[in-house]
Amino acid sequence: MTSTAAPSSPNAPADRRRDLLAAWLGGHAGRYALDLATLVPASADASFRRYFRLASAGAHGATLVAVDAPPPEKCREFAQIAALLEAAGVHVPRVLEVDFDAGFMLVTDLGTAPYLQALEEAGPGPRSRELMRDALDALVRWQLASREDVLPEFDEAFLRREMELMPEWYLERHLGRKVDDATRGVLDRTFALLVASARAQPQGFMLRDFMPRNLMIATPNPGVLDFQDAVYGPLTYDVVSLLRDAFLSWDEEFELDCFAYYWERAKKAGLPVDADFGEFYRQLEWMGLQRHIKVLGLFCRIHYRDDKPHYMNDLPRFLGYASKVAHRYRPLAPFARLIDELQGTAVETGYTF
Repeated sequence: MTSTAAPSSPNAPADRRRDLLAAWLGGHAGRYALDLATLVPASADASFRRYFRLASAGAHGATLVAVDAPPPEKCREFAQIAALLEAAGVHVPRVLEVDFDAGFMLVTDLGTAPYLQALEEAGPGPRSRELMRDALDALVRWQLASREDVLPEFDEAFLRREMELMPEWYLERHLGRKVDDATRGVLDRTFALLVASARAQPQGFMLRDFMPRNLMIATPNPGVLDFQDAVYGPLTYDVVSLLRDAFLSWDEEFELDCFAYYWERAKKAGLPVDADFGEFYRQLEWMGLQRHIKVLGLFCRIHYRDDKPHYMNDLPRFLGYASKVAHRYRPLAPFARLIDELQGTAVETGYTF
């Protein structure tokens, strides 16, 4: 049954975007049998996108998801990449209606069973292994669909721009540490090594946010969300993103089992991963380090610029990831010493979160 969306309570804070979204949905209510009175927040993320769920008596499911993605958030890219993923055999929300200029979408609902919760509850056992293998199989299907000149390239400028978030937002803004010549030298040499490694690796379609928080337990499994930032880049990026995540950490045995599973499946499927597992693992670790460096700065920027502090709790996790990788490889030893120093500085100044 379709009903008219209730106006905002006079005592509630003004939410003009929500009201505009509800009005836009009203124009599609009849086609999808929407019950606009049931429109409720579903989730939000580190960007300015918001998601709402509402009941539907239509053919696409009992509930649908309305997306508020104010420009310049990427509705157009979401719709484009959703079509690519669906064609590759990956389960993603289907875009039913979209207004690119306003930044509104109506999409199918992948449900309310997030990977993150299931993995936290299961721990490093058979259930988690099954879920991770489903995710890695979906990733292989996506990578097999890769074509050049379809998605933006994860090129040297892109890689460096991401890593520069660390000195700007983590070192200077968060720790209050001036980036002197010695520190700059260590960063520049480390960044150069990581860029060279990333650019030399086999390339393909890359989601960039392929992690348990953006996966749903669904049929077929998994459902994949938050893919509008997809690019063309190293095949190892999404593999390491899945296992070395902001919200979960795994022991090395579980990680290696998953990494080896992906490597075998990728080779069998014909993806150009390195034939030597040791070299593949080094590529994967160095790619992960590039991401960890970015995240240290990104989470600080989200806190200080966008007033979203809860991501700061995971800074120690990413320092730990970075430290473990940097200490494992001799060319990264100067960066390992810098990380050791930063970990001490954070504790001394109370920045442990």
